[in-house]
This record gives sequence, structure tokens and C-alpha cells, in this order.
Amino acid sequence: MDTIENIRTFLAVVKAGNFSAAARSIDTVPSVVAKRINQLENQLGVQLFVRSTRRLELTDIGQRHYPRFAAIVTELDNAFKDVAGSASRLDERLRIKCPTTLTIMHIGNVLIDFRETHPGVRMDIVLMDRSVNPAEEGFDIAIGALPSSYPNVTDIPLCPMPRILVASPDYLARAGTPKHPRDLIEHDCLIFLATGSNWSFQGPAGSITVDVPTSFGVNESHVLLGAAEKGLGITMIASHIARPSLKAGNVVQLLADYPVPDLWVKALIPESRRRNPAVREVLRWLKDATHPIAPWDRV
Repeated sequence: MDTIENIRTFLAVVKAGNFSAAARSIDTVPSVVAKRINQLENQLGVQLFVRSTRRLELTDIGQRHYPRFAAIVTELDNAFKDVAGSASRLDERLRIKCPTTLTIMHIGNVLIDFRETHPGVRMDIVLMDRSVNPAEEGFDIAIGALPSSYPNVTDIPLCPMPRILVASPDYLARAGTPKHPRDLIEHDCLIFLATGSNWSFQGPAGSITVDVPTSFGVNESHVLLGAAEKGLGITMIASHIARPSLKAGNVVQLLADYPVPDLWVKALIPESRRRNPAVREVLRWLKDATHPIAPWDRV
């Protein structure tokens, strides 16, 4: 005998006014409703309804018990919701490696919003631009845009990050404008330290790689762009970072006929952490923030 189910049926009958309507509301048949009411009355040793061929009414005892039964069922439902909520609440400490500029501009807000939504997840966000093996360096997630891959680590692509070549008009007036990637050998080049001085381009006949001379290197893209704006040389940089400077005329794009291959922002996750609920939820947030439109292209 399921006492709680019988009490729920009693409440349904009171609300519906008769067995047939109550049966429809709880997706059963009138005979089952009648059986449950009889079981409850037998268990209590009292009559809850006065039955007649024309109507169904609560007895005095039924009227007194109705609010108590309603409160019991409500309390029981709330208790189950609380238990389910506690079971589904994420409770974890995550260590996440993130690239500096991308995190300052975009990913940082995603992780802050995640933490606000999931207060049980404690997060250590480490900003660095070099590629790391998260399995060896103790990270649950490593976010980056470098092409490195590692054994026992899953690469999960998030979004492409286009890059372009730029320089200031002042620099070009002084040093000349390169017409081919190999002309860069004769120029001052400003490099992003994490990607190095080996620059690749796509030409009509295939890939072209040039080991450019470097006069300035830094691991933060805005500083790199600032150096180019000051006329220190030519740099390869993410197009969304250069966009405002291009619009203002502080820099111009070079070698548009020799496009730079896109980098891909991706999440690297150790195989041992892929099924962790908190890791999976962070990954879902990152995918929502980067797909189908990259964050820097959203209005």
C-alpha cells in the first residue's frame, strides 16, 4: 500500500469533485481512484467522503484532514526538490589555464558568470600564453590558440581566430611596403612570443614560411599592437584586436593576397577529467560563448 500515493489521490478527488475527473487529472481510471480512497479510509479508520449517486462531499473529518494532507504532500515535494538540487549542485575546485589577452577581453567574463551561477565551483584561473600540457601541469582545462597537442589530452575546438599582418603608415613610408612574404626578411618584425618568428602564409602556389627578423617581442597583443602603431615595425596579430586601429587608420593591413592561416581557440582537457561534471559544464559555457559566432564578432 502506497500511503503517499493514496493521499495524493485524495487531494485530486477533492480538487476535481468526483472520481472520474480525478482519474483523468492523474492519468488513471476511476476504479483505481476508488480503490486508493478505500485504502486510505481503511488505514485511517474513518470515512473521508459521503458518497451518493448524485454528488461526492467531504465528511467533517475529511475537511479537517484535507489541509494537513495538502501540507504533507507539499513538504514532501519540496524535500525531494531540495535533495535533487543538492545532488545536481556542482561542488568542485577547478584549475584553468587561459591566454592573457583573450581572457581579459572575453573569456574572463564567461568564467565570472559561470562562477556566479555555480557558487559551489571554486576556480583558480591562471593567465599564461605558452602552450601547456594540462595533464602534466595540473590543469583541469587549458584554453589556448596554439596548435600544440598532447597524449591523453582531448582537444576541443571552440572557434577560429583570424590573424592579419599590419604596420603603421609611418613605418611603411620609412621602410617601404612588402609585396611578398619573403620581403619581410628586410623589415623590422614585431612578434608575439608564444607563436615565435616563424610566420606562415597561404600563397597561390601553396604555403610560404618565413623566419622573420625580430626587433621586438612581447606576450600581450595590445602591447604588440601599440608597438606597431608607434612605427616600430610589422606585426602579425589577431584581426579583431587590430580592427579598431585599422578603422582609425593607425595601422594598415599588409599582404592581403597572402592570408595568414587562422589559429583555433580550443580547450585542452585531460582524458581523466573529461567526465567530471564541473569540467563538462565549464566546457558547455565556453562553447555557448564562442559558437556559432566568436565573442569578438558579437554585437
